[in-house]
Amino acid sequence: MTQELTAEHMNTSAEQRRGIAITVISIVAVMTLFITGFVYKITSPRVMSAEELRANGAIMFDNPRIIKDFSLLNHQGEAFTLADIQGKWSLIYFGFSHCPDICPTTLAKLNQVVGQLDPDIAKQTQVLMVSLDPARDTPDILAQYVPFFNPDFIGVSGEFLEILKFSRNVNVAFSKVKLEDDYTIDHTGNLVLINPKGHYHGFFKPPFELARLKTTYQSIVSQF
Repeated sequence: MTQELTAEHMNTSAEQRRGIAITVISIVAVMTLFITGFVYKITSPRVMSAEELRANGAIMFDNPRIIKDFSLLNHQGEAFTLADIQGKWSLIYFGFSHCPDICPTTLAKLNQVVGQLDPDIAKQTQVLMVSLDPARDTPDILAQYVPFFNPDFIGVSGEFLEILKFSRNVNVAFSKVKLEDDYTIDHTGNLVLINPKGHYHGFFKPPFELARLKTTYQSIVSQF
C-alpha cells in the first residue's frame, strides 16, 4: 500500500513538474514575442499619414510624375541619365558651388540625415546636387565640391538646356541674377524626391530640420 502511494505521489510530482515546465515555457515564449514586437516597433521607421507628412514639410503626390529622359554628366565626367535615378531613392538638391550659404548648409544637413538613416533605408538612398550654374560648375569643379560633404554624394552638371529640361520635370525654377562684377543664381529651395521607378515622388520644403527630414523620409520609403 505504501509503495502504491509512493508511486502515485511520484507520478503526480512528475506531472506537476511537466505542467510547471510547460507553463514557464509558454510564459517565456509570450514574453519573447512581446519583447520582439516592442523592439521592432521602436526601431522601425515611424509611419506617418499624408496629413502628418504635409504638416512636416513633406509634400508627396498621389500619382508620382513621370520624368522625361535627359542627358547630363556626373562629377566624374560620366554620362548621367534617367537610368541613374532608377533602382534607388534619390534626394536631389538643385544648387551651385558658388552659393555662399544655403547650398552648403543643405548639403551638410543631408550628410547628417543619411548618417542617421536606418541601414536598410540608407542602402536604398542616393543624394545628388544638380548644378544650376553649368558655366562654372564643370564636372571637375563639382568633383572637388560635392564629395567634400560626403564622398558618396553625386554632383551633376551638363549642358544648360538639359539641366533646364530636368529642372522643369521636377518643378524647380531658377534664374541668373546679375551682380556688380559677378552673378548669382536664384532658385527653388525644395529638396526633390525621386522614387526607385525614376518618378518624381514629391518634395521637402525648407527649412530642413534634421529630425523632421529623417522621420518624414523614412516614413515615405517604408510605405512605398
